[in-house]
Amino acid sequence: MNPDLKLFPRLADVEREVIAEAREWGRQRLQERLQELAEQSGEVFPPEATQAAGVRIAKRIGKDRTEG
Repeated sequence: MNPDLKLFPRLADVEREVIAEAREWGRQRLQERLQELAEQSGEVFPPEATQAAGVRIAKRIGKDRTEG
């Protein structure tokens, strides 16, 4: 093998890299589109978190336990 030859990445590595780039581009595009729609409707994006009245938030305690 010629030591001067540059090693190329494996096909799977290139595929993973391109898929990650595409996923990020898609996420950004979705965010932009949702922002456009929110601005057209006069709403805020992302929406502010709200908690419905009377709803208890579950707490994680490590094991599945039910209150009796």
